[in-house]
Order: sequence, then structure tokens, then C-alpha cells
Amino acid sequence: MAPERTAAGGPSTPADHNRPPEPAITPAIVAEHGLTTDEYDRLVRGLGREPNLTELGIVSVMWSEHCSYKSSKVWLKTLPTEGPQVIQGPGENAGVVDIGDGQAAIFKIESHNHPSYIEPYQGAATGVGGILRDVFTMGARPIANLNALRFGDPKHPKTRHLVAGVVAGIGGYGNCVGIPTVGGEVNFHPAYNGNCLVNAMTIGLAPTDRIFYARAAGVGNPVVYVGARTGRDGIHGATMASAEFSEDSEAKRPTVQVGDPFKEKLLIEACLELMAEDAIIAIQDMGAAGLTSSSVEMASKGGIGIEMDLTAVPLREAGMVPYEIMLSESQERMLMVLRPEAEAKARRIFEKWELDFAVVGRLTDTGKLVLKWTDGQVAAALPIPLLVDEAPMYERPWEPTPARPPLDAAALAHPANLGATLLKLLGTPDLCSRRWVWEQYDHLVMGETVIRPGGDAALVRIPGQKKGIAATTDCTPRYCFADPVAGGMQAVAESWRNLTATGATPLAVTNNMNFGNPQKPRIMGQFAGCIQGMSAACRALDYPVVSGNVSLYNETEGSAILPSPVIGGVGLIDDVARAVTVAFKAPGESILLLGSTHGHLGQSIYLRDILGREDGPPPPVDLAAERRTGDFVRRQILGGNVLACHDLSDGGLGIALAEMALAGDLGATVALPEGGPVPASALFGEDQGRYLIATRAPETVLAAAREAGVPAAMLGMTGGDALTVTGVFSISVQDLRRAHEAWLPAYMDGKATE
Repeated sequence: MAPERTAAGGPSTPADHNRPPEPAITPAIVAEHGLTTDEYDRLVRGLGREPNLTELGIVSVMWSEHCSYKSSKVWLKTLPTEGPQVIQGPGENAGVVDIGDGQAAIFKIESHNHPSYIEPYQGAATGVGGILRDVFTMGARPIANLNALRFGDPKHPKTRHLVAGVVAGIGGYGNCVGIPTVGGEVNFHPAYNGNCLVNAMTIGLAPTDRIFYARAAGVGNPVVYVGARTGRDGIHGATMASAEFSEDSEAKRPTVQVGDPFKEKLLIEACLELMAEDAIIAIQDMGAAGLTSSSVEMASKGGIGIEMDLTAVPLREAGMVPYEIMLSESQERMLMVLRPEAEAKARRIFEKWELDFAVVGRLTDTGKLVLKWTDGQVAAALPIPLLVDEAPMYERPWEPTPARPPLDAAALAHPANLGATLLKLLGTPDLCSRRWVWEQYDHLVMGETVIRPGGDAALVRIPGQKKGIAATTDCTPRYCFADPVAGGMQAVAESWRNLTATGATPLAVTNNMNFGNPQKPRIMGQFAGCIQGMSAACRALDYPVVSGNVSLYNETEGSAILPSPVIGGVGLIDDVARAVTVAFKAPGESILLLGSTHGHLGQSIYLRDILGREDGPPPPVDLAAERRTGDFVRRQILGGNVLACHDLSDGGLGIALAEMALAGDLGATVALPEGGPVPASALFGEDQGRYLIATRAPETVLAAAREAGVPAAMLGMTGGDALTVTGVFSISVQDLRRAHEAWLPAYMDGKATE
């Protein structure tokens, strides 16, 4: 008997006596699903009929910005993605690079911005859970987590609540699942008042000959659901993440997923145990759009069809219908295609780990997604190419950001007391210690963390070996807002410097592109400019993009975030014993400044937080000089000539000196180079491509720098209990520490607001 037809013309689901029948598809329902009139017409033409509600829901998530990248794909294709170290670039669950010895590092960064603003604990926690699954679904055991967090003005009434919830969610999930959280960044700016950013990154380790992909194959092979049961949490999560917030954003709370880190730990172990067998043909985690995206993406990559029996899906709530089952974003779930002979073995493994295991479908040669419901009725039938290959792709109109007029640093009214200025900067929200944050994360679990949070980059030893993986997350949104091209370059270059400063060789990046509404030419211009800058830097530094995520529509009531292209960088060092940290180690070390200093104050934190201005262009990025200086620094570190190293970024030379003194609990006496910029600019200018090093072999390093064409200057020596800049200030390390450590704990206790 042919299935009934709804008023919309598509196949119907069976009657559910506890629920009203599916409504006819109206323009209002189409709009609620985030499709434009043109997109809906495109769907009807591709389908040859009107969809039913379940089909509309499936298309709405697959064609959403979050899943289809319809506004960003044309630009993402311009990024460099190849290199001799790259095993898998963008297009899979995560990127893969070769680290030698038959091993691969697998990593990705992804956003959970919208959910974290609505429900900060669960939003951040499930962001961690989702990125973990992206990595272990490819066969990697996760070895490290990082994050990049951005919040609104500390004086905004919601900021403290968001900080507390997000940090607790990241710690609660990562700590329970047993993966160290080893690095990240936290910043504040009023542009994030209505949209905080929560970007989570995971790095895993896998054998190069046992990497798993989401490419379904083999007509008739079983499609298996494993993990937690499906509930109603997270329905329309992908659609929510593809639209601006309005004043009713709190009503979106039901679209936020709920995580269970203990279930995730079981899922990791069960998947890795099965992956050691010759059982899995394809595997995909159920992230955004849940069962819909996981099934469609596997089938699409394999050029094959898939038929599923939704009555076989393990459910934790009664009365769920196909629409809810397919769009649920319940956490800790995976979908896999198994070899038929391995089904019984796989079932035993998952049942041993007390996880659900259900055969929910088979691969077909139809090229369609067909969903069966009770009594064999068809709940949905959609061509897979229509959902993926024929999804809309836009070349949005864009306009470049106008160039900022130059800033004359010498003409500014600088404070007379630069020592007091340094103390004030050390205690500002963007430069104060993040200890309150990272002490809530277990950064030592697994016992392989070599460089802990608080430095330039984290370093994690490969278990049982000398080598290690260095990792960092970086972005300076105020630079990107002032000049997207320069800001995109700088984000890449700073991550490259941070890895280099430990002695690691940068391998590749993952990116998280956080922007406002792409339908506004100004915002789209920010996106385009940042991609152009990132692309140039990645090419110049042989630092390809292997994975990433795009988060658009980060706007509330028409007010957008700052453009925030977060770069997650990964590097390799052959022997972790040769790595260095930012800390001064002992008295009598010579302090050298490498790279050129011009005293650039445009868009600096000094200009903003001391002089009350946010203007001028950001500092220029000389990619050839970045490469030359960074390669030189790395050679000196690995050659044993460097005892401590710190790249110069926010706050410039003054902040870098203070951070090295604080890390080593040791003072220093330095003099600013003669003939340079005015003292305030020399201390707090944010010129790029610079490093501070401490060495016992200054003449050797200076001679090598001259030979390499790298600007180098002797600044002074370590020693004593104060940081002294001759003729400018002398501040005890104890006073530096009080200023640096005080603000964030006081703010979170409700005792500080700025």
C-alpha cells in the first residue's frame, strides 16, 4: 500500500495518537526553519514536490550556515591546505598531520558560541564533548584540550555569570573525561556583550596506518548507532547557530544540548577498542544536526544511499517522532558502518562498556536518504546530493574595511610614571593572570604535560617517547576589526611564534572563524579580509590549514562581535628536554631582544586601557621577517643557546619582561636601546615578529643573528628581586605579582568590576 500523503505532498509518518498530525508547510513554517523563499523554491525544484515537515527539518539543518558553510565556502577554498606533513586536510572530522615514527596528530577547533551564551555550563561542556568526538572518531586517543574564550565588558551584568558557567563547563567535562586542558586564551570586550565566544580544540594521537574516515561503502552493509540514547535536547541547535540573537534568546534554551562526560569516556574506550579490530568501514560522530548530518555526510562522501529504520533508534523519551529523532543533538552518540561479519563482535564491545548498540539501517545504491517509521511507512525520502552537493552556496557582496590613518605615537600625551602604567596594565582584564581559569582545569591528568598553561604554548609529551606536541590558540580581534587583512596575518603569525618560542617546529593550523552576519557587506568584508591575511601568512610560513569551523551570525539586536579568526596551532619538538619556557631561570642571564622595534601603538592595549583610545592601524606584519626571525630563534633554542624565550604580543616589551620575571620569580635590570622610540612606545608598543630570550652565550647569539640578518639588541641581565628599566622605573617582583594576580579572582568574587 502506498504511503499516505500529507497536505504538503510528501510521504507521511504514521499517526501518533498523542500528538497532532504534521502540519501543512506554510511560508511561516519555512521561515521558522531558517530557509529563505528562494531556498525553499530551490528545495521544491530539486525534490520535484513539496516536502513534508520531517524533510523540511532535515533540509533546514543540512542547508544551514552551520552545516553547509554556504556563505564562507567560496573563501575557505582559497586557504592553503597541503604540505608534506599533511595526511588529511579540511573536509573530514578533523585534520591529520604526520609526526614521524608511524604516528599522526589529529586535531580541530570548533565553536559552541550560541549555546554557551544561552546556557553557559552545558554550552561549554558539550562544546568540549563535541570536539573530543571529532578527534577520536578518526581513531585518535585525545591527549590535550585547549580553548579560546571571549566575553563582554566586565561591567555588563551578564559577563560574570557567563565566565563562571563557561569555565565550570569546560573544566567539568574535560576533567571528568580525563583529558588535560593545557592552554587557551581569555579576553574581554564590549563587542561580546551579546555573544560570548567559546571555541574548543582537541589534539589526539593515532597510528598513521589506522586512521578512520566518514566515507561509507558497501551496499548492504549495516549502519550502526552507538553511545547514549536520543532525547529531545538540542533540536534545531544547528539552525539556532545560523541566525542572529534577539531579545528572546533565552527562549532558545531547549536547543542547548546536555552532556555526560562519563558516558563520553566510555564511548572513547569502546570506539578505540573496536578500532583496533578490522571492523569499521566508516564512522562519524553525531554533532550538529545529529543523526541527520552523520548519516547524510557518510553517505555523501561514499557516493551511496542509506536507509534507516527510525523505530530501531535507542530513545530516552517517549513519543518521539521522526522529525525529533533526526534533528536531536543529544550528546555522546556515534554512527558507523560496519563490516557485516564484525557486527556481533562490535555489539559485545559496546555492551561491555554499557553503551547502546543498535543496527538502524543499511547502505543502498539509491543515492537517497530514506527513513522508515512504524509499519514500514516512509517518513522521509530525500536525494543525498540535494542535501549536500546542491546546497546553496553564496558569493556574498562584501566591502573592504577602510584603512585607518596612522597614529603619531610621539605626539600622544603619555603618563609620566611608566612604572605605575605597567602595574595598571598588568592588572587589566586582558593582561591579568588567568590562573583563576586554568587552575579549574586538570592540566596534568595523563601525566604527560611538560609546559603548563600560562606561557606561550603548551607542550605535551608523546607517551613513551622523547618528542612532544606543542599547541596554542591565538587571535587579536581588535587588530582584525581595524584591518582584517593585517589582523588575519597576525593571528597566524602569533600562533607560529608561540610554538617557535618553545622550540617546536610549527606543523599546521586549525581555525575557528567567528564573525557577525555575513549578509552585511561590511561583515562579509571582514571575513574576506581575514581569510586573505591568513592565507598569505600560512603560505609564507609553510603552515597549512588542515581543519576548522565557521561560526557566523554572532550578533544580537544587530550588534556584531569583533571579527575573531581564532588560530589553533600545532607544532612538534623531537625532544621535550630541549624545550624552553618563558621563565627567567637564574641570575646572570643576558636578556636579548630579537626583531625590530618601532614603537607601534595603534590598536595597542596601552592605547586603549591607558590613553582611552581605540584607533590607528594595527601593527604591520612582515611575513619574511617573521619567518627569518622565528627560524633563527628555533635554531638557537634547539642548539642549547636559549634558557628562556617569550614572544612579544599584547602589551609589548614591558609586559613580556614582567611575565618572564613573574614566571621565574626573578628580577632583571634592562635598558631601552638608545635612539629608539619614546619610552612609552618602546615599552608598550606592539611591533610584531619579536622575541625576548635569556642566554648564557650572548655573543654567540648576537654573532649568529648578524649572520642571519636578524635585528638583535642586548637589553640587560637577570638578577635581584625587582624589574628595573634604567632611568624609567624599578618595581619589585612581589608588586608585579600583586598587580597581575589580583583582578580576576576579585572580579569573580564580585569585588572588582574593571
